[in-house]
Amino acid sequence: MLQFQNIILETIARGDTLASTATRLCVEAEKLLPDVICTLIAVDPAGKLRPLAGPGMSQEYFLAADGVPIGPNAGSCGTAAFLRREVAAVDIATDPRWEGYRDLALPLGLRACWSSPIIDSRGQVMGTFAFYYREPRGPTDLERMIVRHCLPLAVIAFDRHQRVVEHERRAFTDALTGLANRAAFNIALGALDCTTPGNWALLVLDLDNLKVVNDTFGHAAGDCLLRIVGERISAAMERERTFRLGGDEFAILLRTPESLRDLERTAERVLLALAEPGDCGGHVVIPRTTIGGAILADGDCVAERVRQNADFALYHAKTVNRGGFVRYWPGLGTSITRRLSDIRDVDAALREGRIDAFYQPVVRLDTREIVGLEALCRMRIGDRIVPAAHFHEATSDVHVATALTRRMMAIVAKDVRRWLDMGIPFQHVGINVSSADIHGGTLDRTLTAAFEQERVPLRHVILEITETVYMGEGDRSVRKAVEALRAQGLRVALDDFGTGYASLTHLLTVPVDILKIDKSFVDRLAADNASMAIIEGLIQIAGKLDIRLIAEGIETEEQADHLARAGCVLGQGYLYARPADRDATTALLIERAQRPGYKPELRVAGKS
Repeated sequence: MLQFQNIILETIARGDTLASTATRLCVEAEKLLPDVICTLIAVDPAGKLRPLAGPGMSQEYFLAADGVPIGPNAGSCGTAAFLRREVAAVDIATDPRWEGYRDLALPLGLRACWSSPIIDSRGQVMGTFAFYYREPRGPTDLERMIVRHCLPLAVIAFDRHQRVVEHERRAFTDALTGLANRAAFNIALGALDCTTPGNWALLVLDLDNLKVVNDTFGHAAGDCLLRIVGERISAAMERERTFRLGGDEFAILLRTPESLRDLERTAERVLLALAEPGDCGGHVVIPRTTIGGAILADGDCVAERVRQNADFALYHAKTVNRGGFVRYWPGLGTSITRRLSDIRDVDAALREGRIDAFYQPVVRLDTREIVGLEALCRMRIGDRIVPAAHFHEATSDVHVATALTRRMMAIVAKDVRRWLDMGIPFQHVGINVSSADIHGGTLDRTLTAAFEQERVPLRHVILEITETVYMGEGDRSVRKAVEALRAQGLRVALDDFGTGYASLTHLLTVPVDILKIDKSFVDRLAADNASMAIIEGLIQIAGKLDIRLIAEGIETEEQADHLARAGCVLGQGYLYARPADRDATTALLIERAQRPGYKPELRVAGKS
């Protein structure tokens, strides 16, 4: 028996699987007892039998026994597990505990069965160890002695298996949400078949408001939010597998035809499930998430390609459709790669001091005197000056956008200080700001720090915000931030008016000081045409609302004449000056800055 024990212990120590160890235990027992068929059956947490080993047993019998609930009349093994004691059925043909199972055993020549429960140190039944006989009888003394040695070995094997299972559970399960983690996701992704396009897809999700919840209500509320999101995604996609990849990232692996049939509708199901408010420690929190998705397509040789495509779609969604879903399409990766390249270029330019300000004058149409400037961002690459339009994609990155604004404000403040020190009758400079600046909540501090450091009064500053940012963000925080800036005495210009929403009702709900009519209207100007009628109407409305108006993009004398006859007072464009560096702008100001005595600086027809 010592050799028998050593063989099994060596198998356990070697790290063999539970099934392999159980099979070896049965084989070695049957060597000592040639007339016996030995089986080892596990009991799962639901109290059902799960055959592990039985080298001499029919597979048909094992398949029939799989999933049988333990109970007082569940054969020898099911009854032994239920009663937690050995059960000897000396004649299966007559034993009432075999009433529902004898038709499985008798045709195989199995006439008797003696089963012993395997109980661990905590008193939990883990399985059964049984001997089947080909004639009606009970166990012999030798068989009892062998089983007394086998049961502790089985307990050791089960204990080790449970430790391995628990270790794997911890290794592949996210502790906070209970979902499969990134390691499990990587394994699942690597096991996918990529030979049939369309047979699986991937959704990747980012929470949009985890940081806000953490900062506002504390990390306990943030953890609660993550648990809620995990539970809701799992419930909404119960037939699919959900993963938490870490932080605020989740992924859903789609395999069912229902989910794959319409990726947009599947993503919408997730978004709807997350849209309901949740209670996080007494705080009402609504999960906000953005989703990107990709389906296995022809040419996707490896699963990692689909994963990358889904990430591209998520990145794009966070830029253009935050809070919604974007599905990957061919070419999206190229667009994002270009955007990332722009971000890297601008980031390098910021670090190397290659970001500078150029200025374009705002002039009176009648005298062509300069009443103000617009500061325009430029990037130097060698001897080239690159306009902002060429690296606009970089401003989709919040950090880059806010860094650009900080740099521009610092540069502009120094330039204005210089002009004031030179005695130039300088009036105002417009500085473009993005939604990232406003959402970041630090715009007022950045502005104040830059201009106070140079001792430049904020009356010389106008913040220019595009119509799309101002009215199209779908977030009241933008309007509230702008209203707070105006309350501090700053003037705000609505830039590119007419390219976004262009609803006159917005002028009632979103107060601004200046409207800048977009170049697209000026380009189409002609006597008695629609653009002319619109601009004339805007000039009259602006005058009554005490809103100043500037026409952008004036390139011809004919355009200037039409605007002047319509009552427009101020404009800017190539007809008067192209954007120029500070030295050229200084020369222009010295030559053409409006003389003192004209008030207010910005006028419209009918206003004094």
